[in-house]
Amino acid sequence: MSHWQPDSWRSKPILQQPTYEDKQHLKQVEGTLGSYPPLVFAAETRDLYKQLGDVAEGKGFLLQGGDCAESFDEFNAPKIRDTFKVILQMAIVLTYAGRCPVTKVARMAGQYAKPRSGDFETIDGVSLPSYRGDIINSFEFTEASRRPDPQRMIEAYHRGASTLNLLRAFAQGGLADLHEVNRWNMAFVENNPLKGRYHDLAKRIQDSLEFMSVMGINSSNTPVLHETSLYTSHEALLLNYEQALTRVDTLTGNWYNCSAHMLWIGERTRQLDHAHLEFFRGIHNPIGVKVGPSMQEDELIQLIDALNPTNDAGRLTLITRMGADNLEKHLPKLLRRVKQEGRKVVWSSDPMHGNTFKASSGYKTRNFDAILREIQQFFAAHKAEGTHAGGIHLEMTGQHVTECTGGAYQISDDDLAQAYKTQCDPRLNADQVLEMAFLVADHLRNA
Repeated sequence: MSHWQPDSWRSKPILQQPTYEDKQHLKQVEGTLGSYPPLVFAAETRDLYKQLGDVAEGKGFLLQGGDCAESFDEFNAPKIRDTFKVILQMAIVLTYAGRCPVTKVARMAGQYAKPRSGDFETIDGVSLPSYRGDIINSFEFTEASRRPDPQRMIEAYHRGASTLNLLRAFAQGGLADLHEVNRWNMAFVENNPLKGRYHDLAKRIQDSLEFMSVMGINSSNTPVLHETSLYTSHEALLLNYEQALTRVDTLTGNWYNCSAHMLWIGERTRQLDHAHLEFFRGIHNPIGVKVGPSMQEDELIQLIDALNPTNDAGRLTLITRMGADNLEKHLPKLLRRVKQEGRKVVWSSDPMHGNTFKASSGYKTRNFDAILREIQQFFAAHKAEGTHAGGIHLEMTGQHVTECTGGAYQISDDDLAQAYKTQCDPRLNADQVLEMAFLVADHLRNA
């Protein structure tokens, strides 16, 4: 960590950043954020680090999911609750099937910034700055709305704090009770067109809970059946915000980014000599990096060594996002090289970003079958190379949106307009997420 400071990233080239007109206002907002309490605590972050260390050693599984981009306008308790519920529903299915602990990390309480393909968007001959997430500007296509506003960082902080407060209440207040979660799963199975495919697993989970109850192991005397741990994460894209919430831990003397438990670098900002890598190398959170099909073996080893020079298990998660048509060609050689070099990482599959296309209806969408196929290929590649398929990373919601085609309910291109609510990328809806969990469970059990 020689010569590292929270602001040392400012001397490096940086991509995917807004251009703020009022630099004095920006400085004032950064100072205000720097005086606010942390959103998460270093001890919580160390707990996640340890759990991810077990995943890296093949003794656990990472479930990471949530919104593509959180919205200020859709910030409400039911939406937070429903996403929390569907993450728990997935987790219980994967835990039972895989016979291993599942670490739950939500893309919540900070997923407010998004990388874009271009700096400007043009509609009907009018060009305006691209929408970069609610922490930067607004989705509405007007000059005033698209102007980057530093004050939005303050609003993102307060909404993140409120979200975390509610998530902690849900996790400890009874909503996470395993008996309740499995009752939700049983209801999903009964109402699903392919219920016969999933009924056996749901029934076996129910039988196990009933057996434990008969033996005197229940929610009132066993906290693990009544409570859970849920961690938060987001892409740390806007480094002005991230630096302002980076603090020294009084127990260890180490720097932690206190905006979330886990942060990741996106595919577009992982350059070895750029600002995001410089910032990430100094914080002691568990971190992730998106790995696309262009990644080469030597480049990946250099990236791993820059971010995890002491080769600590749990420090670094590699989130592959290659597409169902590319993964079989590109992933095995990376797995092989990392294994040969003895690097300790968590391998997680993001099957969403490489499978995006524009439907005939004009909506940007993803197909359920392509998403599932990439996950299946991910497990197959790890099995062939003798490595651990350590997790999945999904853009999803607990709401009943129609943004991704396919699944048991056979959402078609024509159905997308019914409830297409995303401000960025299409998300799996609640039913599709649960269906995915039951299908992935088979692969996790075999792995």
